[in-house]
Amino acid sequence: MPATIDQPTRTGNLLEIDDATFRAKFNRECFMVSHQLASHPLFEFDRICKLLTTEKSQLFWDMGDVKVNQRWDEIKRGSLSVHEAFKRIEDSDAWMLFRSIQRDPEYRALLEDYLAEVEERCGLDYKRYFKVKDAILFVASPRRISTYHIDRECSFLLQIRGDKIIYVFDRNDRTVLPEQELERFWTSDNNAAKYKEDLQHRAQECRLVPGNGVHLPVGAPHWVKNGDNVSISLNINVHFHDLDGGNIYRANHFLRRLGLNPTPPGRSKAKDIIKGRAMHGFIATRRLLQGKPLPNSPARTIKGGTPWRE
Repeated sequence: MPATIDQPTRTGNLLEIDDATFRAKFNRECFMVSHQLASHPLFEFDRICKLLTTEKSQLFWDMGDVKVNQRWDEIKRGSLSVHEAFKRIEDSDAWMLFRSIQRDPEYRALLEDYLAEVEERCGLDYKRYFKVKDAILFVASPRRISTYHIDRECSFLLQIRGDKIIYVFDRNDRTVLPEQELERFWTSDNNAAKYKEDLQHRAQECRLVPGNGVHLPVGAPHWVKNGDNVSISLNINVHFHDLDGGNIYRANHFLRRLGLNPTPPGRSKAKDIIKGRAMHGFIATRRLLQGKPLPNSPARTIKGGTPWRE
């Protein structure tokens, strides 16, 4: 049976978890939190419905019987309109993602409050490393599955309504997540991480109910199975600046295509620096030729490693 993560200790913060656990595990491994958003009026159906009729969020949705190992580009929209799918969410077998809901001022205030607490409780100035701050709302039909994948975001997934189980794997387990899959993910394929059914027992089982949530580090493989009711979840997340870690994986991807066996990140500081700076220069040159904004400079490291990996 998969390991189950202990429920958090309440401390009266927006994200209720003891400070020692928060600092030790933030963006390193998953951990459970509590929150007080389950009865918040911003997450009532009528309020969410307004996001369907405005341009204050970016909406993605699909429908159908989805498998754990299915690619996102293999999932079909379905025959219903987005409004009809939302109206019939209890039986439409739909999965809806409202990205950047902070474009609405009421949601923006909520996002800023939570991210201010994240920064404070980390004990480090993480703001200087934030590239993107985002709030995503998930609305899904009963028993709907969200396929196995990894994310570039460092996030807190907070359950508002319904229940679900999220299965989270160790991002440092190279049997579960080989170097080649990471290289393709950071270079060209968001679906590069492949689900391995025979390794399901290595996942941590996090049961989400209204009032709790889970922290997901960058690149932690996971998949989700909803319970028997409509699920509403809020994902509060950040993208860090394009650190050398991502560029090292991109460099290794191209080296592997040349028939070489590149050294994984973290094994050689000198090689990591060379690869990171070379790839940063390559990307900057390509963007310049294409007339696009230049990428951020390679990030400075902080105590404990870069913000997104040890």
